[in-house]
Amino acid sequence: MINLILLFPLIACLILFIFKNKFLNNLMINIYAVMHFIVSLAFCMGWDFLPMIKPCKFFAVDDTNKIFLMVMSIVFLAVAVYNNGYLKNDSSLTRKLRHYTYMVLFFVFSMTGAILSSNLGAAWVFIEGTTLASAYLIYFHKTKHSIEAAWKYVFICSIGIALAFVGIILLTIATGNLNSLFYNQLYDNAALFNQFWLKLSFVFILFGIGTKMGLAPVHFWLPDAHAEAPSPISALLSATLLNSAFLMIVNVFRVMVLAGCADYARIMLLVMGFISLFVTAVFVYHINNYKRMLAYSSIENMGILAIGTALGGVGMLAAMIHLIGHSLIKASFFLTSGNILELYGTKKIKSVTGIMKHDRKTGWLWVASFLGIAAFPPSVLFISEFLMVKTMFLKEHYVLCALFLLLLTIILFGLGKAVIKMAFSSGKNEHSAEAKNKKLSWTMYAPQIIMLILAFVIGIYMPQGLIKMIIFAVKGF
Repeated sequence: MINLILLFPLIACLILFIFKNKFLNNLMINIYAVMHFIVSLAFCMGWDFLPMIKPCKFFAVDDTNKIFLMVMSIVFLAVAVYNNGYLKNDSSLTRKLRHYTYMVLFFVFSMTGAILSSNLGAAWVFIEGTTLASAYLIYFHKTKHSIEAAWKYVFICSIGIALAFVGIILLTIATGNLNSLFYNQLYDNAALFNQFWLKLSFVFILFGIGTKMGLAPVHFWLPDAHAEAPSPISALLSATLLNSAFLMIVNVFRVMVLAGCADYARIMLLVMGFISLFVTAVFVYHINNYKRMLAYSSIENMGILAIGTALGGVGMLAAMIHLIGHSLIKASFFLTSGNILELYGTKKIKSVTGIMKHDRKTGWLWVASFLGIAAFPPSVLFISEFLMVKTMFLKEHYVLCALFLLLLTIILFGLGKAVIKMAFSSGKNEHSAEAKNKKLSWTMYAPQIIMLILAFVIGIYMPQGLIKMIIFAVKGF
């Protein structure tokens, strides 16, 4: 089944190249999204539709990556459904739909490969592949700002990928005579590794892949890229690409734990996590672009994931819960921002007023997404952040706990101020007048509704099957 979700996008691109049919473009994205979801669900449930077809040794499903894969499948399916309405309204996408389809398929293929890779070197190759595909999608509208954002993304992420490559070379030195980058072999032999070279390799890998994950202080590409990409792509960037990079860091962190270098790695993750929160807290009050605001929120949440991972134990469990919740809610947030952009024709916060008045469904989705990302109960993020605070308190990290709560509160007020103003204020301008005359397709509401329901229902009742999956995923941390 691994072969199925890795080969289909390549075959689909070949079919599109041969037939050049407009109808096939969006159909291929929809078919791949449904297939991706079914295969991911099968992995989580332990089903195997094609037992006779064995995957390449460089790919495998384990207790950790199956959660990342399932989250990615849900978000991709939501984006595919949203696309059906979004493409009708964006004439630039309609004209260049084939190129858009190629790159979306290649982008999802690369992220899937990175998640399923059982080899650190293979994961690095696929992470690099995501850069190539997503750079075109960021540049897609070909405006001055999108070109600048794409170049910044390619330049900064290329440096990050190069640093990660140096880190992998240093890791091979640390392994001695092992001559393997397969995760299972790294885990089994970690206790024998040279700790000096291992620690040095972790620094390079963390900063290199941390660039792709959007951790501060190597986050500079992220606000521009998320702001300029088409909204469905922004959702994929924030809710799936960042997760793919995070999984690579988690796998290397597991090697550090097994090698006896856990404390060193935890300090590094804590520092980058809190810097990410601090950067968001500083900049969130000085932003006049709502998609850029959501991008800084993603930096904040990647910092929270890093902090949870560093805490280990229950903190790591909280990080996995947070990953699920953030992906669902942030994808909803970005897709809803696409509705707002379609209605008002502007990304400026000050130019968007009275969403509730002009499109009540979009207004409620905007507010509900904010309440979810702000971790108000019953959002599943309330559970994850509560568990992290509890873990810090039990481990007597009182200063870190206070700083964590302070930064989250500052960010909450910054986001809330903008969201409430956009949703409920009654000011009038040319953009609000334009919004009155527009109607959106149901496909531009349904995906957000479903993802938000999932995020809030899990916050109220988490199924035993999901709890077991998360516990197995974090075993050993």
